[in-house]
Amino acid sequence: MKLATATSLTILLLSTVAEAQTDATIGTEEYGLTQRELILAIEKTEELISRCMREQGFQYFAVDHATVRAGMKATTVAPGLTEAQFVRQYGFGIATLYTGAPPQLTTVYSPAAIALGKRNVEYFKGLPSANQVAYNQALMGEPGSPTFAIALEHETLWQTAGCTRKAVEQVFKPDQLHATYINPQDALINKDPRIKAALATYAAEMKKAGYEFTHPDEVEPFIRQRLAAITDNGRLPIDKLSPEQSEAFKKLQDYERAVATISVRLHEKVVEPVEERIRKEMFSRKVE
Repeated sequence: MKLATATSLTILLLSTVAEAQTDATIGTEEYGLTQRELILAIEKTEELISRCMREQGFQYFAVDHATVRAGMKATTVAPGLTEAQFVRQYGFGIATLYTGAPPQLTTVYSPAAIALGKRNVEYFKGLPSANQVAYNQALMGEPGSPTFAIALEHETLWQTAGCTRKAVEQVFKPDQLHATYINPQDALINKDPRIKAALATYAAEMKKAGYEFTHPDEVEPFIRQRLAAITDNGRLPIDKLSPEQSEAFKKLQDYERAVATISVRLHEKVVEPVEERIRKEMFSRKVE
């Protein structure tokens, strides 16, 4: 797509989403989008990020939707590990994989780097150190702000900043950029008595294990909040943490592995099968 078509395509996307919501035809992808709508949203956002980065004096290659989706899926996988093995070793990959370095420089595991694509990573690595800092500030704003792919995967676009924020503001609806946003698909599913019963079982089992969570979706945000408190919202790399912060950081890593192992197991065993049954009943006739 050419940048000259950005405005018209963005309007088309938003009108399509609005029409879908009005007709109560909710998509099964992130933010209640259909697969086609999500592809359009990803590619349009990437084009707008590229334009914004050029205005900031940097080169950014707009990434295709398949690459962004690969980065989104890579949040719970790693080379040579099954998802279960990843959870046992890294939990959700939040505190356990935190380095304080920009996402492009994460060496152990980097879904952000996957989503940015090889050309952008190579370009970034070729910049002088000072320019790398400026590049990240232009792309993501404040330290700790997520890349587009990570924010899209977790439906936390409200946390974006920099050129990423400027781009998503032109593509996604205003209510989708608020922390209080709830995916309309999830809202419908959560009203079903069967999921309420499954979540009650989840909460009871979590409490037996010593954790006060009533929904699997509560666990990751809690860990992110604790990590932000320890690392000054991602501004402090590991080697800059005080002894007290380092101790708290290690305890959080252990906590993450333990709670993730239990929560993921309960989600897969108790909650997910019910969610899938309800989802199939609600959306089996939907054609995207």
